[in-house]
Amino acid sequence: MYPKIFQKLIENFSALPSVGPKMAERLVLFLFKQDKEKLIEFAENLTKLKDLQQCTKCFNISEGELCSICDNNHREKSALCVVEDSLDVIAVERTGLYKGLYHVLGGSLENNTDNPDLKIPELIKRISAEKIQEVIIATNPTTEGDLTSLYIKGKLQKFKDLKITRLGRGLSTGSDIEYADEITLGNALTNRQKIN
Repeated sequence: MYPKIFQKLIENFSALPSVGPKMAERLVLFLFKQDKEKLIEFAENLTKLKDLQQCTKCFNISEGELCSICDNNHREKSALCVVEDSLDVIAVERTGLYKGLYHVLGGSLENNTDNPDLKIPELIKRISAEKIQEVIIATNPTTEGDLTSLYIKGKLQKFKDLKITRLGRGLSTGSDIEYADEITLGNALTNRQKIN
Protein backbone atom coordinates (compact mmCIF):
# COMPACT_ATOMS: atom_id res chain seq x y z
CA MET A 1 0.00 0.00 0.00
CA TYR A 2 2.65 2.56 1.03
CA PRO A 3 6.26 2.70 -0.17
CA LYS A 4 8.66 0.91 2.19
CA ILE A 5 10.25 4.11 3.53
CA PHE A 6 6.79 5.57 4.24
CA GLN A 7 5.77 2.41 6.12
CA LYS A 8 9.06 2.39 8.05
CA LEU A 9 8.50 6.01 9.14
CA ILE A 10 4.98 5.11 10.31
CA GLU A 11 6.52 2.35 12.44
CA ASN A 12 9.12 4.81 13.83
CA PHE A 13 6.47 7.37 14.79
CA SER A 14 4.19 4.65 16.22
CA ALA A 15 6.98 3.71 18.65
CA LEU A 16 6.75 7.19 20.24
CA PRO A 17 4.70 7.63 23.44
CA SER A 18 1.01 8.42 22.85
CA VAL A 19 1.33 8.04 19.06
CA GLY A 20 -0.78 5.28 17.57
CA PRO A 21 -0.62 3.95 13.99
CA LYS A 22 -3.26 6.38 12.67
CA MET A 23 -1.56 9.43 14.19
CA ALA A 24 1.81 8.18 12.92
CA GLU A 25 0.34 7.84 9.44
CA ARG A 26 -0.96 11.44 9.59
CA LEU A 27 2.42 12.73 10.78
CA VAL A 28 4.33 11.00 7.98
CA LEU A 29 1.80 12.24 5.41
CA PHE A 30 2.14 15.78 6.80
CA LEU A 31 5.93 15.60 6.52
CA PHE A 32 5.66 14.19 2.99
CA LYS A 33 3.66 17.28 1.95
CA GLN A 34 6.22 19.76 3.34
CA ASP A 35 8.62 21.59 1.05
CA LYS A 36 12.09 20.12 0.82
CA GLU A 37 13.79 22.86 2.88
CA LYS A 38 11.50 22.28 5.88
CA LEU A 39 11.90 18.54 5.56
CA ILE A 40 15.70 18.81 5.41
CA GLU A 41 15.73 21.10 8.47
CA PHE A 42 13.50 18.64 10.36
CA ALA A 43 15.78 15.72 9.45
CA GLU A 44 18.92 17.65 10.43
CA ASN A 45 17.45 18.61 13.80
CA LEU A 46 16.39 15.04 14.41
CA THR A 47 19.90 13.84 13.58
CA LYS A 48 21.41 16.37 16.02
CA LEU A 49 19.55 14.69 18.92
CA LYS A 50 22.40 12.17 19.07
CA ASP A 51 24.76 15.00 20.05
CA LEU A 52 22.79 15.89 23.19
CA GLN A 53 23.76 14.42 26.55
CA GLN A 54 22.94 14.57 30.25
CA CYS A 55 24.36 17.41 32.30
CA THR A 56 27.10 15.96 34.51
CA LYS A 57 25.81 17.92 37.50
CA CYS A 58 21.98 17.87 37.41
CA PHE A 59 21.25 15.23 34.70
CA ASN A 60 19.10 17.61 32.63
CA ILE A 61 19.39 17.60 28.84
CA SER A 62 22.53 19.41 27.75
CA GLU A 63 24.55 20.31 24.68
CA GLY A 64 27.80 20.16 26.67
CA GLU A 65 29.14 18.96 29.99
CA LEU A 66 26.88 21.38 31.91
CA CYS A 67 23.35 22.40 30.96
CA SER A 68 22.49 26.07 30.47
CA ILE A 69 20.97 26.27 33.99
CA CYS A 70 23.96 24.79 35.85
CA ASP A 71 26.27 26.95 33.75
CA ASN A 72 24.35 30.16 34.60
CA ASN A 73 26.12 32.18 37.33
CA HIS A 74 22.95 34.20 37.98
CA ARG A 75 21.00 31.22 39.34
CA GLU A 76 20.35 30.93 43.10
CA LYS A 77 22.94 28.32 44.16
CA SER A 78 21.47 27.50 47.58
CA ALA A 79 18.14 26.05 46.32
CA LEU A 80 17.74 22.73 44.54
CA CYS A 81 14.48 21.64 42.88
CA VAL A 82 14.30 17.84 42.55
CA VAL A 83 12.20 16.65 39.59
CA GLU A 84 11.49 13.31 37.95
CA ASP A 85 12.55 14.20 34.40
CA SER A 86 13.70 17.00 32.13
CA LEU A 87 10.17 17.86 30.98
CA ASP A 88 9.47 18.87 34.58
CA VAL A 89 12.43 21.30 34.48
CA ILE A 90 10.89 22.94 31.42
CA ALA A 91 7.48 23.17 33.14
CA VAL A 92 8.92 24.80 36.29
CA GLU A 93 11.05 27.19 34.22
CA ARG A 94 7.93 28.36 32.34
CA THR A 95 6.51 29.75 35.58
CA GLY A 96 9.35 32.27 35.75
CA LEU A 97 9.21 32.07 39.56
CA TYR A 98 12.03 29.69 40.40
CA LYS A 99 15.61 30.91 40.00
CA GLY A 100 17.53 28.07 41.67
CA LEU A 101 19.16 24.88 40.42
CA TYR A 102 17.65 21.49 39.52
CA HIS A 103 18.35 17.82 40.04
CA VAL A 104 16.72 15.37 37.61
CA LEU A 105 16.11 11.96 39.20
CA GLY A 106 15.40 10.09 35.98
CA GLY A 107 12.08 8.64 37.17
CA SER A 108 10.33 7.70 40.38
CA LEU A 109 10.07 4.76 42.76
CA GLU A 110 7.53 2.17 41.68
CA ASN A 111 7.32 0.43 45.04
CA ASN A 112 9.14 0.37 48.38
CA THR A 113 12.38 -0.96 46.90
CA ASP A 114 15.34 1.09 45.71
CA ASN A 115 15.55 2.03 42.05
CA PRO A 116 19.28 1.96 41.28
CA ASP A 117 18.75 4.09 38.18
CA LEU A 118 17.47 7.10 40.14
CA LYS A 119 20.04 9.82 40.78
CA ILE A 120 19.45 9.91 44.56
CA PRO A 121 23.06 9.13 45.60
CA GLU A 122 24.20 11.98 43.32
CA LEU A 123 21.60 14.26 44.94
CA ILE A 124 23.02 13.54 48.41
CA LYS A 125 26.57 14.26 47.19
CA ARG A 126 25.45 17.56 45.66
CA ILE A 127 23.79 18.74 48.86
CA SER A 128 27.03 18.23 50.76
CA ALA A 129 29.37 19.59 48.09
CA GLU A 130 27.32 22.61 47.02
CA LYS A 131 26.11 23.76 50.45
CA ILE A 132 22.46 23.57 49.46
CA GLN A 133 20.11 25.20 52.00
CA GLU A 134 16.72 24.17 50.56
CA VAL A 135 15.60 21.12 48.61
CA ILE A 136 12.24 21.49 46.87
CA ILE A 137 10.87 18.06 46.07
CA ALA A 138 8.84 18.53 42.89
CA THR A 139 7.91 14.96 42.07
CA ASN A 140 4.55 14.36 40.44
CA PRO A 141 1.48 14.28 42.71
CA THR A 142 0.99 10.55 42.11
CA THR A 143 1.43 7.51 44.33
CA GLU A 144 4.90 6.96 42.85
CA GLY A 145 5.80 10.64 43.20
CA ASP A 146 4.66 10.72 46.83
CA LEU A 147 6.61 7.53 47.59
CA THR A 148 9.71 9.02 45.97
CA SER A 149 9.25 12.24 47.94
CA LEU A 150 9.04 10.39 51.27
CA TYR A 151 12.04 8.24 50.35
CA ILE A 152 14.15 11.29 49.51
CA LYS A 153 13.03 13.06 52.69
CA GLY A 154 14.22 10.05 54.71
CA LYS A 155 17.59 10.07 52.96
CA LEU A 156 18.02 13.81 53.64
CA GLN A 157 17.23 13.71 57.38
CA LYS A 158 20.94 13.62 58.21
CA PHE A 159 21.31 17.21 56.95
CA LYS A 160 20.13 19.03 60.09
CA ASP A 161 20.03 22.59 58.70
CA LEU A 162 18.54 21.62 55.34
CA LYS A 163 15.04 22.94 54.60
CA ILE A 164 13.04 20.26 52.76
CA THR A 165 9.86 21.41 51.01
CA ARG A 166 7.34 19.87 48.63
CA LEU A 167 5.27 21.62 45.99
CA GLY A 168 1.91 22.85 47.28
CA ARG A 169 -1.12 20.93 46.20
CA GLY A 170 -2.32 23.37 43.58
CA LEU A 171 -1.61 20.40 41.35
CA SER A 172 -4.29 17.75 41.20
CA THR A 173 -3.42 14.32 42.53
CA GLY A 174 -2.48 11.89 39.80
CA SER A 175 -1.36 14.55 37.33
CA ASP A 176 2.04 15.10 35.71
CA ILE A 177 3.96 18.32 36.29
CA GLU A 178 4.87 18.60 32.62
CA TYR A 179 1.17 19.05 31.72
CA ALA A 180 0.39 21.68 34.35
CA ASP A 181 -0.21 25.22 33.18
CA GLU A 182 2.15 27.97 34.32
CA ILE A 183 -0.30 29.52 36.82
CA THR A 184 -1.14 26.26 38.58
CA LEU A 185 2.49 25.18 38.73
CA GLY A 186 3.52 28.68 39.84
CA ASN A 187 1.01 28.55 42.70
CA ALA A 188 2.24 25.12 43.73
CA LEU A 189 5.82 26.40 43.72
CA THR A 190 4.96 29.54 45.68
CA ASN A 191 2.88 27.59 48.22
CA ARG A 192 5.37 24.79 48.72
CA GLN A 193 5.29 23.30 52.19
CA LYS A 194 7.88 21.98 54.59
CA ILE A 195 7.78 18.20 54.77
CA ASN A 196 7.28 17.06 58.37
